[in-house]
Amino acid sequence: MDDLTTVGQWTAAMLRSSTPLLVVTLGETLTQRVGIINLGVEGQMLGGACTGFAAAAVTGDPLIGFAAGAGAGVLLSAVHAVLCLACGANQIGSGIAVWTLGLGLTSYFGRAFVGAKVTGLASIGGPAVNDIPVLGPVLAQLTPMAPVALLLVAVVGLWLYRTSTGLNWRIVGESFETARAIGLAPLLVQLQGILVGGLLSGFAGAILSVDYTQTWANDMTKGRGFVAVGLVIVARWNPFLVLPVALIFGLSEAATLRLQAEGLTLSPYLIACLPYVVCLLCVIVASMQEGRIGGMPAELASVFGRRR
Repeated sequence: MDDLTTVGQWTAAMLRSSTPLLVVTLGETLTQRVGIINLGVEGQMLGGACTGFAAAAVTGDPLIGFAAGAGAGVLLSAVHAVLCLACGANQIGSGIAVWTLGLGLTSYFGRAFVGAKVTGLASIGGPAVNDIPVLGPVLAQLTPMAPVALLLVAVVGLWLYRTSTGLNWRIVGESFETARAIGLAPLLVQLQGILVGGLLSGFAGAILSVDYTQTWANDMTKGRGFVAVGLVIVARWNPFLVLPVALIFGLSEAATLRLQAEGLTLSPYLIACLPYVVCLLCVIVASMQEGRIGGMPAELASVFGRRR
């Protein structure tokens, strides 16, 4: 029973820590699917975390916090859309600008909330399931945000591969010429992809601050937005594959916390690098297999030098 409880605790920790990353990676996957890369997801996630926490702290309602965080992500992604689609700015440079903007705004406006606490969503567990091996300890530590993130994987994947609108997005990501030939407006589709990615990244930031940590600290995303950009490559731009790669990061982060709690005689700064090292290794392995697996939307090549 003790071993089963431990398994349940590890599973819950993995799901909780991977939930924000899962949502933001889904958002970046959709953005890249229409031929846009957005390095600003880190700033958008920060904006969502700060705005969502502030709204939840003022109103006392975490649901309002989630909505406010998603809205902040959309607003910041709109900056990226204007720079790239209207002004013709380099996508890499624009993304870095949005990241810097998000970091600066949240550092300034979030000062009043540093160290504050909010009450997140209640656990989905209860007396009826708490004594069930493995499942009980898992549900006792999870909030509804974890199953919502898992449901999002299915919804996004089915939408992208099983609907005509999803097909249109994939066509735009593969070829502007083909999209125009069948009557699509590629820039409009790209705008939609950027804004949807912004919504999910802001929502992910709000999950991180309102539901996972239930507090706010400057730069609290700790690079998760940049990790999401890398994990899109590992997942081969496939929403269904985002789930396992996000869980790998969540498991490594849970292991980091457990190692620190058990007093491992290593610098805590080195231990904290574990999830990012795991992510880097995953990207390297995926990149080595690119020639055999592929999956990169063809229009993304324009970001790295090819003209449309």
